[in-house]
Parts: sequence; C-alpha cells; structure tokens
Amino acid sequence: MESQRRRISSGLGGLLFWGDNSASSDDSHVEQLLDRVNNGVLAEDRRSAVTELQQVVAESSSAQLAFGAMGLPVLLSVLKEERDDTEIIRGALETLVSAITPIETVLGQKNEVRPASMNADLLSRESESISLLLSLLSEDDFYVRYYTLQLLTALLTHSSNRLQEAILSIPHGIIRLMDMLMDREVIRNEALLLLTYLTREAEEIQKIVVFEGAFEKIFSIIKEEGGSDGGVVVQDCIDLLNNLIRNNASNQMLLKETIGFEPLISILKLHRGSAYNFTQQKTINLLHALETVDLLLIGGPEGEPTKDANRLSNQTSFAQKKILDYLLMLGVESQWAPVAVRCRALTCIGNLVIRNPQNRDALASKLVGEEHHSEPALNAILRIILRTSVSQEFVAANYVFKCFCEKNTDGQAILASTMTETNSGTHGNLQDDGSLSFGSMLLQALVTTKGGNLELCSRACSVLSHILRDNLHCKERVLQVKLDEPVPSLGLPEPLLHRLVKYLAFAVSLNGRDKNQSSTNGLGDSSYIQPIILQLFVTWLADCSNAVSCFLDSPTNLTYLLELVTSPHVGVFVRGLASLVLAECALYNSSSENGRDAFAVVDAISQKIGLISFFAHFDELQKAFDSHFPTLVPNKPPIRSSSASMLDIEEVENDGLDQMQDNPILVAVLDPLFSNFAKKLESEIREKVVDIYSHTKNKAVAVPSDLEQRDGEIDRNYIKRLKSFVEKQCQDMQDLLARNATLAEELLRTSGGEALEAAAMKPSSGRDKVHSEALRQELQEATRQQEILKAQKVKIEEEASYYQNAAGKLESDLKSLSDAYNSLEQDNFRLETEAKSLRKGGNVFHPDVETIRAEARDEAQKEAEAELNDLLVCLGQEQSKVEKLSVRLVELGEDVDRLLEGIGDEAGLPDDDDEEDESESTVN
Repeated sequence: MESQRRRISSGLGGLLFWGDNSASSDDSHVEQLLDRVNNGVLAEDRRSAVTELQQVVAESSSAQLAFGAMGLPVLLSVLKEERDDTEIIRGALETLVSAITPIETVLGQKNEVRPASMNADLLSRESESISLLLSLLSEDDFYVRYYTLQLLTALLTHSSNRLQEAILSIPHGIIRLMDMLMDREVIRNEALLLLTYLTREAEEIQKIVVFEGAFEKIFSIIKEEGGSDGGVVVQDCIDLLNNLIRNNASNQMLLKETIGFEPLISILKLHRGSAYNFTQQKTINLLHALETVDLLLIGGPEGEPTKDANRLSNQTSFAQKKILDYLLMLGVESQWAPVAVRCRALTCIGNLVIRNPQNRDALASKLVGEEHHSEPALNAILRIILRTSVSQEFVAANYVFKCFCEKNTDGQAILASTMTETNSGTHGNLQDDGSLSFGSMLLQALVTTKGGNLELCSRACSVLSHILRDNLHCKERVLQVKLDEPVPSLGLPEPLLHRLVKYLAFAVSLNGRDKNQSSTNGLGDSSYIQPIILQLFVTWLADCSNAVSCFLDSPTNLTYLLELVTSPHVGVFVRGLASLVLAECALYNSSSENGRDAFAVVDAISQKIGLISFFAHFDELQKAFDSHFPTLVPNKPPIRSSSASMLDIEEVENDGLDQMQDNPILVAVLDPLFSNFAKKLESEIREKVVDIYSHTKNKAVAVPSDLEQRDGEIDRNYIKRLKSFVEKQCQDMQDLLARNATLAEELLRTSGGEALEAAAMKPSSGRDKVHSEALRQELQEATRQQEILKAQKVKIEEEASYYQNAAGKLESDLKSLSDAYNSLEQDNFRLETEAKSLRKGGNVFHPDVETIRAEARDEAQKEAEAELNDLLVCLGQEQSKVEKLSVRLVELGEDVDRLLEGIGDEAGLPDDDDEEDESESTVN
C-alpha cells in the first residue's frame, strides 16, 4: 500500500497526495530496503527487498538520489559475495541499471541535480567495481550477462574516459567483451553496442579489438543478418568497423590484408530486381557502408606521412574489386535511391579517382545505363549537375569533376576538345536526347537562358572552371570556341568569354530586381550564380595573357567590372571576385597597346575605384571566406542509442547535408583551394601595382623637334642646351618616381598588417626613397673604390718591405767589406812591425817596406774603390726607388718616417775620410 501511494505521488509530480513529503518518504523507504538487503536473514526477504528497491529507484529521482552513497556499497557487496544466488544477483544488477538511468523530469528544471549521473560517477569511482562487473560476464545465467552489459553501457555514456581506463587496466577485460560477440543474439547485440561506444576515441582499445579478430566477427554478423537488408545490428556492426578504421592507417592496412574489401563491397551490391526497395534501415545501412568506403579512400588523418601511399593502395584495391560499378549504380543509375545515398556514392566516386591516373581513366571510359541506351559515365554525371533540383546532389556531382580534373591535364584536354561551336537553335533551351557529346552538352548549358534563368549556365560554369584550372592548353582551346551568332559591333562570331560577361551582367540585374524572391527550381537562393561565373573568370584569366587580351577586346567588359565593384547593390563575394578579375587583367596583361596595357588597367582602377578601396575588397573577401566558410567537421552518421533502434527517414536524407546552412553551393565551389589561390593573387597584384607605379608609363620618350641643332648655333652652345634639357628630364623623372613610390607605399600602409610592416621598413616618403637609392649607389661605388685602394696599399706595403730587406742585405755586405778592410790594415801594421824588428837585427837583406806598403795600399785602395763604386750605384738605385715609394705612401696617407725609422742605425759605417786618416796614423 505504501509503495502504491508513493508511485501515485511521484507520477503526479508531487502535486497530489503526499507530494510535499515524497522526497523524505523515498529517503526513508530506500534506507529501509537497503537495510533489509544488507541485514536480512531470510534469502527470500532479501530478494523481495532488492526487487522492490529496483522498482522504487526506476520510478523516482529522489529515490535515485537517496540510493547513491548508501546503496552502491550494499549492492556491490551482494554482487561480490552472493554469486551463488542468481536471483538476487539479477535484482542487484537491474537495480544498478535503474539507478544510473535518467528519469524524464518536468520541463524547465534545468538546474536540478541529476541523480543518475551522480550515481554513475560514484559507481565508476568505486575500486574494483569494473573488474567485478567484467567477472560477471563469465556467469552462465543469461540475464546476469545481459544486465551486466547494459550496466557497462550505461556507465560508458556517463563516464567514458574513466571506464575505458579501468577496462584497459584489467587483464583480459576487452577479451571478455569480445567473447560476448559469439554469445546469444540479444547479448551479442548489447556487446556490439558497448564495443561501439568503447572504440570511438580509445586507440588502445581499438588495437586490442582488432587483434582479437574484430573484422572477421563484424562481417560474419553482417552476413548473418542479411547485409544491407539487415536490421539495426548491421548498423551497429558498421559503426564499430568505422570506429576501428577512422584515422587509423594501420587498422586500414590490416583490414585490407586480412579479409580484404570484398565483404564491404558486397554490402553495396544492389540487385536490379530489389533495387527499388529502399527501406528506412537499408538506407541507414548503406550510408554507413559508404562512409566506411570514404574513410578507406581518404587514407588516414591529415599530416600523416603514409596517408598518400595508403590512399593510393586502398584506391587500387577498391578498383580491382570493381567498386566503381556499384558506386555508379548507387549514385548515377539508381535515381530512385534516396538523395543522401546518391550524394554519398558520388562523393565516394570523387575520392576513388582523385590523384589516381588508373581510376580516372576507368571512370572516363565507363558506360552506364542499359545495353542499348548506355552513355559515358561523365556525361551522366554532368546531366545530374544540370538537371538535379537538390543542391546537395549538385555539390556531390560537381565534386566528382573536381577530383577528376585535379592534376589531370590529359583528362582536362580530352573534355575541352569536345567543346565545339554551338548551334544557334539551341541557345534558348537545353536539347539533350542522350546523343550529345560532353562538350556539346556543356556548351549548350553555358549559353542556355530559358526564361531568364541562369542557373543552368552557372552550373556549367562550375564544371568548366574545373576543366580550365591550372591548364593553359585548355584555356587557349576554349578561347577558340566561337558562338555562331555574330556580334553587331564586330561583325564576327562572338567569343564564349564575352557571352558569359553578358550573362553575368544579366544575372546581377536580375538579382537586384528580384532580391527577395526565391528560385522556383528547389535550390532556394540563387545568389550563387554571379559568384560562380566570376569564379570561372578568375580561373580562366589566371596565367593566361591571351584570355586577358580576349577579355579586354571589348572595352565594355572593363567598364562593367569597374561599375560592378563600385555598385552598392552587390554582395561581398561578387565585389571581391570582380576585384580579383580586375587584378588579373593587370597582372597577366602582356599587351603594349595604349589603353589596354597593365598601366591603363591600374590607372582605371585608381580613378574609378581608388587603390585603397580596391585592396580593401580583397580583405573583405578573405574575411568572408573565413567567416562564411569555416572548416567543415566531417559528418557523423546517425548512431542509435540503447533506447531507440530506428531513425526517421527525413533525418537520414538530411544527415551531413545541412552543415552548409547558408549556401551549400557557394561553400562547395569557393572551396579552401580557391581561397588560397585568391590570397596568393592578392599579394601578387600588390607587388604589380607597386612595380607599375614605380616606372614611367612610356619607357621610350620621343625627342621633340626643337632639340635639333639650330642654324648658326655653335656646338658648345648646342651641347650646353642639350645637357640642360637632359638634366631637366632627369629631374622630372625623379619627381615622378618619388610621387609614384609615395602613392604605392601609402597604399601598402592601408592594405593590411603584413603590408604595413613591410612599408614601415622603407623610407617615409617617395622622394626620400629615390634620394636614398642614389646615395646607396654612391656608397656602393665608394666602397668599390675603397676596396681597390686597399688592394693597392697592400701591394705597395709588400714592395716597401721587399726593398727594405734588400737595403738591409746591402748594408750587411758593406759592413763585411769594412771588416775585411780593417783586417787588412791590421795585417799591414803587423808586417811593418816585423820589418822594423828585422831591420834592427843586423846585416840582413831589407826589402823596401815603403814600396811594398805603397803597392799594397794602392792595390787595396783600388779594390775598395771598385767595390765602393758598385755599392754607391746600388745605393743610388735603391734611394730612387725609396723616394718614389715614399711619395706614393704619402699619397695613401702613410707616415714614411715611421716606416724608415731605425733602418741602418745599428750598423752605421765610418766615413772614408776617417778610414784614410786612421790608416795614415797607423802607418806613421
């Protein structure tokens, strides 16, 4: 009775009987039941208490809150110690599941306490609680294992990180869960759902699961359930598979090397007899399988070194298994298939052929349709682009052409070669009986304006931009395409480029007139038409001077673009893209014709728009790219919860396709690749404008006739007049360069942070810049002359050192000669002394000493004079050289006296007169 009364109270939200005391009543009642479970004597009474406790906790949030800290230890003790009592174990597990399962509350109570989350947190924090639960998976009782898996799944939704860490720390924890996949169907499904949650972000768990044979078990279950025609279990299996291979190149490689891609491809196979039968669950299963294919074709996370190699390997393996046929069946041939499936299949086709020559060739040669009504696959995809009423399908089909043409010059050339002259009879309507070539169909769409609707033209422009991107040959080839309706002003066939400019003007006028009206073809806002046409112009004119020349052949084209940029009725994308086209007309302009050259284009921009405003449009465009088109998060397929097994079909078809909320077509066409190209183009045009304004318009100046020599004018006056004229021209030139440089630097200072920093590093005015340039050149010349003088100085110093050494050697020779002479004098003196002593000795023959001395003196004097004369000659020559070197050193600023200081002091020689006086005194 008490229990019934409490349930009534809880069900009425506490507004009726005993509502004010329901919380306190639940607290006391839960406490009594826990006391019976913990301290009860009879087993039946304890089982009854557990059953009643489960009912109370499942129905009342206040009971869940009261259960919290009191009940968890009691029931964990039961699970640990009462393993033989299966019934009480079941009740305890079911009670724990109820305690952590949220109960729906009254709307508006946002700040209330969430008892289920608190209980889950307390349970996950209990030591050994996860280990205890995993041990229960080995019990024989079916319900014990079933409730245990439910409890673990519920815990995972509240405390995923803590539970993942706990399971990883338990030996064989993941293995026990993997074993549940081979259990009975109900338990297998619960284990599958639990593993799906566990492997979403835990890389370590992913590795263990794969190592335990997850791939084989997953595809075995899928096959057993009937493939794509199976139920929600197939969805869970593919979810688990996607978790294991998402951003994990090693697991992708293991999947390919173990069981291969054939089981996955078999899910995508459609039998023509049952192809019309797309149930809700089958649509979900196919979407998940296509996501698996997409993950494998991407190859791994961005920045991983092995991503490209893994992508190429997976593309090759899929192509060998003929997956292209099944993708074409889903995305192109099966127009009865749900939109989401068709879009996903087309995206997979794009990822299959991107940067893969073999797969691109296979797609180019593939035929679709019945045997007698087949056509090339690319033609069929182009027809989807032109005819679909769903924007997402246009985006997906357009993505195929983007991937096909990326770095595929041969493929682009083949598509461009099919574009020939059009028939005037088809300009108003798109006539396609299935026999038109790719180029004819594209050209018809480009010039079709049925009912003033330019959507067909804009879609064709998007395809054409892929064909022309980074391919000069294709740009030149399409420039040759002429429309057979002559231009009245020229009397010649109209170029396709000029016709598209007219369509752009028409689209802008329509958008301004019907700004608030939506399109009637199901694509909603048609504001993407003008940006797509302008994006084609930007792609076409890039690095193609002939395209720029063709564009400027009609003077009205440049005038219209200038008016479009200054129009207040266009959006930021139209204004910014039109500015990019104008920039290309100057940047890639090779014309020297007056009025059509780069100087004329920049001059027109400066006069009509203003350079500061012109570059401000670039900044606005980049801000629009960053704000309107953020990096898209990869869409996640719908995942069922434990309480819901099916999804509504409208959610499936819109899944992942509503991310581009404002305008999905603009997001797809003006992608990050184009945004980076626009940013690069902006920096180049800034440099081009500075370069143009730093030079004169006419590099060759015509000399006026009055500069010719006049009659009777003497040559000196004529030369003087010419010199004055040239000086004046030079001064005018310097003033012009200064003015232009000032204008360009002012532009850079107002164009953005990087340009401002660059301008800050330069002189503050243009005149200062020109003057500083002249000073810089003079400084370079002075530096060069200084280097030459330094080299000469070094050479002269080397010569001076050489002659100084030579003088020292001669001085040493002179000193040796003087010593020899002194020695001779000493010998002479000794001989005279001996002669005198002999003379005093007696009657001995005495030679004539005076005669001998005179002869010896004469002979020595002759030898000395001869050597002295030679020495004097040498000294004279050396003195002459020293004088010349001294003069040169003085010119170089060297101190000559300092250089010659000390030379000869230590080895001074006596004068000749002193020597003669000394010798005479010695003889006497």
